[in-house]
Amino acid sequence: MKRRTFIQTTMASATLTGMTGCARSISSAAGDKIDVGILFSLTGGLEIVEKSMHDATLMAIDEINQAGGVLGKQLIPVIEDGASDPRIFAEKARKLLISDKVATVFGCYTGASVKAVLPIFTQQRGLLYYPTYAQGNECPSHAVYTGAVPNQQVSNFLPWIMKNLNAKRFFLVGSNYVFPREMAKIAKIVLKQNGGEFVADEYLPLNHTEWGSLVSKVRQLKPDAIFSNVVGASTVAFYREFKNQGLKPEDLPICSTVTSEVETQAIGTDFVSGHYSSFPYFQSVNTPVNKEWVAKVKQKFGDRAVTHHAMECSYWQVHIFKQAAEKAGSLEPEKLRMASLGLEYQAPGGLVKIDPDNGNAWLTPRIGQCQSDGQYKIVDEGAEPIKPLPYIAYGETTSNLYCTAKGLDTTKFKPQEQS
Repeated sequence: MKRRTFIQTTMASATLTGMTGCARSISSAAGDKIDVGILFSLTGGLEIVEKSMHDATLMAIDEINQAGGVLGKQLIPVIEDGASDPRIFAEKARKLLISDKVATVFGCYTGASVKAVLPIFTQQRGLLYYPTYAQGNECPSHAVYTGAVPNQQVSNFLPWIMKNLNAKRFFLVGSNYVFPREMAKIAKIVLKQNGGEFVADEYLPLNHTEWGSLVSKVRQLKPDAIFSNVVGASTVAFYREFKNQGLKPEDLPICSTVTSEVETQAIGTDFVSGHYSSFPYFQSVNTPVNKEWVAKVKQKFGDRAVTHHAMECSYWQVHIFKQAAEKAGSLEPEKLRMASLGLEYQAPGGLVKIDPDNGNAWLTPRIGQCQSDGQYKIVDEGAEPIKPLPYIAYGETTSNLYCTAKGLDTTKFKPQEQS
């Protein structure tokens, strides 16, 4: 999305919010129950990731209900299927907010789906808890983002690859929508800052399965590493084609911001072993809290179940919602979001905190290398959680914030960034 278009959309949404009058009625909180929306893809090409996020959300709801619920009431999930289609996500979000009048919604995976629903949450004055690593460049007033932003996933990753894998020339590849394109844009900035370069960037449609020609192009250009933002079912065909054409991780590693344990399981470990990923959470995180959580996941969903970053965020953000509701003493979405700011939780991956400025999460950056069992050996790890900077691509720093609790400061952008 172009910068001017983004700013105009933000301003339009803010205007629309102001026209809606008083806060949205939450009739779903009557009696001894609280209805909450669950909105992930249970069908389509993104099901391989989003089904586990759905499951983790329900797992957290069950735990909370068994412990007495929220404000003395039981959480009742109202489940909808986004079907891997942003248009359906928008339709289902509208239903959850207007017809079901849920107190909040937990959901969305792709940047395309969240962009489709955000205007609806703004208009209806609802609240979305979004658990996925994102491209940043957003300052939503009616959402809490619990997944990584680029300074927690890319800023540490590319310099590490260049130093430790002796890579300077990168081939950038991704699915053709906003997240991969924005991540590639940030990658180009980080590469330039660190003396690297990209030899090409290519984008293929979501669910694309014919990767032969692209992998052949990779072989011809002979980069030192692949920076991948290939999403969903497409990852299966990509990694398999990579190996089928004789490319090996020790010679040409795929370095991904998307391929987690659940994608690895779907692809097959023989095709992913040796490659790298960057996430704030891996199943291999060595903490008592994580070991206990992984054991619970396997007990509930079977021994083959694996955990991953977006799944972990889907789980702990429900506990943040509980804290926010009890802090606010209210289920009004705008009060819930305000109460969420600054909250902390001891998640499986370590301490997390909702940033009081931008509503994103403080997370600990980590880099993992896939092993033969499909798990990731953590080869680099931050000392502590770091502040999320969603506008790092445009110069945002900890001392010069673009997105704060007051909203997006558009005066921070240079004229060419707004065009």
